[in-house]
Parts: sequence; structure tokens; C-alpha cells
Amino acid sequence: MRTHGSRQQQDAVRSVPGKQMQRVFEALDTLGNTKWRVNGKVLDVVERIWASGGNNAGLVNRGDIPIPEKPSSDDLTEIQKWKWSVRKAKKINQERHSQRCDTELKLSVARKLKDEEGFYYPHNLDFRGRAYPMHPHLTHLSSDLCRGVLEFAEGRPLGKSGLRWLKIHLANLYSGGVEKLSHDGRLAFVENHLSEIFDSAENPVNGKRWWLAAEDPFQCLAACINLSEALKSASPHTVISHLPIHQDGSCNGLQHYAALGRDSQEAAAVNLVTAEKPSDVYSEIAARVHEIIRRDSNKDPATNPHALLAKVLIDEVDRKLVKQTVMTSVYGVTYVGAREQIKRRLEEKGHITDDRLLFSAACYAAKVTLTALGELFQAARDIMGWLGDCAKVIASEDQPVRWTTPLGLPVVQPYYKSQRHLIRTSLQVLALQREGSSVQLSQYVRVDVSFSLDLFSWIANFCVHDSFWTHARDVDLMNRILREKFVELYNMPILENLLEEFQTSYPTLKFPSLPERGDFDLQEVLRSPYFFN
Repeated sequence: MRTHGSRQQQDAVRSVPGKQMQRVFEALDTLGNTKWRVNGKVLDVVERIWASGGNNAGLVNRGDIPIPEKPSSDDLTEIQKWKWSVRKAKKINQERHSQRCDTELKLSVARKLKDEEGFYYPHNLDFRGRAYPMHPHLTHLSSDLCRGVLEFAEGRPLGKSGLRWLKIHLANLYSGGVEKLSHDGRLAFVENHLSEIFDSAENPVNGKRWWLAAEDPFQCLAACINLSEALKSASPHTVISHLPIHQDGSCNGLQHYAALGRDSQEAAAVNLVTAEKPSDVYSEIAARVHEIIRRDSNKDPATNPHALLAKVLIDEVDRKLVKQTVMTSVYGVTYVGAREQIKRRLEEKGHITDDRLLFSAACYAAKVTLTALGELFQAARDIMGWLGDCAKVIASEDQPVRWTTPLGLPVVQPYYKSQRHLIRTSLQVLALQREGSSVQLSQYVRVDVSFSLDLFSWIANFCVHDSFWTHARDVDLMNRILREKFVELYNMPILENLLEEFQTSYPTLKFPSLPERGDFDLQEVLRSPYFFN
């Protein structure tokens, strides 16, 4: 476990019997026993694009942008603008340098492993039970580059269902709205683009390069190569596939909260129910945001300070603008965090060039987005609020929040005030920081960032989380298991058990009552085709 020096967490893990942790060990062993290999065809394409200067398929530009020359004018306004532009150019070049170093590290590992039959990733946990590969660079949890270059070392025949899921997987990776279609719609998309898919597989660098328009280009290319091989075979169903096929949750954090709160409206918004095509919560929130901004834009700027900002933003609102904020809402994204996320999206669009106006617009859009989220996911907000209130009660007594996960892992939140120790030597004074004994209350006041995030990991991590991968032929089996385990998990009295554990661990404290919950029938999840899809 990555305890980062937290003595209480180390003591908690050491104090539990090994038998209690058995399922945790088994889960880590399963992850560590998965054999991977480098996809040589995709790596060759990456190397060719990188050698030609990058700046394609998500790879960073290998060149720097020029530093603006100082103006000959002595005008103070011009000088100030020049200073800002120099600062901005240097910042961009620093970021590019960092990204180039990161890419080189990933590629250097891939080059050394490309001829290996296979290799493994040992995993360990963070304090809240999330599993991570111990190798830091080329991993399946990393970027599209890494995911495109990696594949299962073990290959399995596609089978009839596997060929279907490979096509759906390719459509999901292409994205651009295709992933919001029904399964039949995604299959039709692939059938309508077979010539482009074959061309991408056969001539990825000098051909039509259709795959470059995908949201995940290198993974899309890997799928194009595998599908092309299958469809050109005399027996497509017997073609061996090494490709991991993904099944992703629909804003999975909100799926967990919808199940916890048993709220039917929220459950429908995140695909816990049967439907002809998937609901898209990001588009739903974007529509609500657009409606609020439209109303504000029609108000008198003299009496409503947001009217002018609304006019600026009315054509900027789309799914992408709000997606990251909606995704991170379950982790308790703060207003400042939401503002920065939306500001980055507005910068990418490039329509608002004035920095001050950009900042003001991001502030306004963040408030509106959080308002829209609160309207649609009130039950989720109530549960987050209850978790936060419990954390405040515990932290007010200078106690860390602690609990045990369903798999038996003890968790202690490591939010303590650090103590500074000065060590004087004949040459210098060293300042060392170590964990203190007092709880850092500010971390618990920002309850959604700490406790909701950590408890969400407690609920989700080894049961149902954001994305699951398997061979194409096994997707139907995995889908059935995912739904059954999700229903099994939430048929447990999770919040009641947590409250009981708090009351046992902190017998002198009084905790708030559990929030009211709805009457959504969890059995509907078993019949939902787009719960994970």
C-alpha cells in the first residue's frame, strides 16, 4: 500500500488478520497475473509520427513556439502585452518539454519490451483501496498512446459475439457522438466506414488517415487493424484477437450515487434502466446549462450582471464544455476546480481571446453548471452532504475518518497537520516534514474532495468501477457479471453499515440521520443494455 508515511494507515493494515485481507490479495494477484505485450504494428506508426515531428494523433509537437520579439515602441501598454505574450510562450514551451520527456519515457519502455513474448504489471493500492500498476510509465491506465501500444499477450478467437463487440468497440473509440448511438447504430457506423477502416489498417501514415479523426486515435488504429484482419479472413470468427475490449460505465460515479439513493430519475439519466439507446447525462446537463444561459442573456445588463457574460457564452455551451465537471462532481469538484476545467475548454475553443473576459465567463459558466447538476442529481448531493457532515463531526474531535471496505481493507484518511523539524549541521540547516498527530481540519471542511472521494473508492473499486476490459469473445459474460455484482453490492445496506461502523468507532459522537431514499428497483440494472456499454 502507498501510505505516504501515514503511520495510522500502516498500523491499521498491519493490525488486521491476513484472512480478512484475502480477497484484496486475490484481486491484486489477478491484476498482476494479467500478461501484456507490445502491439508492434501500432508502435511502428507511433515511431513514424514521432520521428516526423509529432503534433499528430495526440502526440505533442517536438518543436517550440518562437518567443515574441520586444516591440520597438516605448508604449507601456505594448510593453505589457509583449511581457504577457513572452510569459505565455515560455509556459507553453515548458509544457511541451515536459510532454516530450513523458513521451520519450513511454516509448523507451515500449522499444525495450517490443520483442518480449509478454510481461506483467505488479499492482499495489493507495490508502483508499484503488489499485495501480507499480511501473509508472507505459501502463494500461495511462494515455491513448500507451493503451494503443499495449494488448493482451494471450489471444483468443473472436467468436460471433466477439466480432460484434469489436465493431462496437471501434465505434466507441472513434467517438464524436457515435458512442451515444444505440448498439445497432454503432454497428451501422462501422459498416458504413469499412473502406476507411481497411485503409487505416493497410496504410495508416500515408493513406486517408481516417483513424486520426478518432477521439482515441491509437486505440482506434489498433481496432482497425484487428477488425480488418478478421473481415478479410475466410473465417472471421476464428481470427485470434489480443485486443482488450472496453465496457465503460455511463458517468459511473453518478451511477453509484443513483443506486445508493434509489432515485428513479437519476437512475434513468445514467443508464441503470432499459432503453432503446443510451441516455447521455453530459448532453442533459449541457442542455440545462444552455437554457439557464439563454434566459440570462435576455435580461437587462443594467440590472443583471450576468447578462453580458451569457451573451458571450450562448454559442459556447456544448457537451464537452461541461463533461469534465459532471464527471468530477462525484469526487466533490469545488467551484474553483469547475471554473478551471471550464476555462481550459473555453481556451481550447479559442473564441474568447481576452484573458479577463475568459476568466469571468468561466466563473459564470462554472456556477451555472454546478446549479444544473444540483437540480438533476439532488439525491446524490444529499448523500454527499451526509457523508461530508459525518466527516465534519469526526474531524471536529481531532479524529481521522476510518472505515472498512466490503473486501475487508481498513482505511484511515491521512489528513494530518505536518510537523516541521529543523536539523542544523555544520554545512546547512535541513527542514524535514513529517506527519503530526492533529487532524488537518481544512481537508475535512472540503468534505466532498476528501471523504466523498475516498468513500466512493470504498464502494466502487473492486466491485464496479469506471471501465472493464476483456477479450472480445468474453464481453457478454463480463457484462452479465458486472450487472449482477452491481445489484448484489447495492442490495447490501451500505450506508446503514457505514453509519453503524461510525457509531461503534466513535461512540461519544452524534451523527446525522441517513438521507431519505427513493424506490428505484435495482433489478432493472440486470436488463439495462447501456449500464456499461
